Amino acid sequence: MPDVAARAVDAAHDGTGGPDLTDLVIRMDGVAVRRGPSTLVHDIDWHVEVDERWVVLGPNGAGKTTLLRLAAAELHPSDGTVHVLGEKLGRVNVFELRTRIGLSSASLGARVPDDETVRDVVVSAGYGVLGRWRERYDGADTDRADALLDALGVRALAGRRFGTLSEGERKRTMIARALMTDPELLLLDEPAAGLDLGAREDLIGRLTTLAADPDAPVSVLVTHHVEEIPSGYSHGLLLREGAVVAAGLLDDVLTDDNLTATFGLPLRAQRRRGRYSAWLR
Repeated sequence: MPDVAARAVDAAHDGTGGPDLTDLVIRMDGVAVRRGPSTLVHDIDWHVEVDERWVVLGPNGAGKTTLLRLAAAELHPSDGTVHVLGEKLGRVNVFELRTRIGLSSASLGARVPDDETVRDVVVSAGYGVLGRWRERYDGADTDRADALLDALGVRALAGRRFGTLSEGERKRTMIARALMTDPELLLLDEPAAGLDLGAREDLIGRLTTLAADPDAPVSVLVTHHVEEIPSGYSHGLLLREGAVVAAGLLDDVLTDDNLTATFGLPLRAQRRRGRYSAWLR
């Protein structure tokens, strides 16, 4: 007798039954990205559903940021298909699609003018610009920006210049900016990288609160470290050398064997009070 799960997957792909995969928040099928002689990711199949919270984990050079740029509609695949929020890359106006996506990344933060105020960094997301010019914003816009800064613990910095902020303060500001437009998809590229222990734990606590909010957008968080996964994240995707090692529910994915295969060292994983840790066996 044919495998029931296999039939369900085949039906979903060929349109004869099962879920409509075009309604997924992210759908990648057979995706590869090449740049010159280098293949950044290959054979990627990844489906993200509504209400899920995903973490993408792997060593340097594994393809994590490439995958996030595909999801942010900043990059097109060399092979395969990518659907984001029901739209197929290559057949959609990506500038319109990006207004539905909130993105926080170090590369985006590096493009913010140093003399821009923190409040303006956040509020200008409504126009999709970096560096306020002649746009007009009303009181509701600034109130929302201030409320988001408050939720990220940096409301007192609203009038400060972005260039004077610490690394942690910049990251919080960029996450507030990513949430400004009430996006349907939130993408966080290494939000805790470079933070000291206290700043990291405070930020993870705030991301835990956000993950627990039923009205919060679907989230994808990229990190190198299992310790940086906020409680409430439900799914994991492990990458190594541009390929998927494992994907699915976090407790099923973050196993000793999978982490060992991902990082190339004999690792042991543990979950305690909703948080994960890993160490060398």
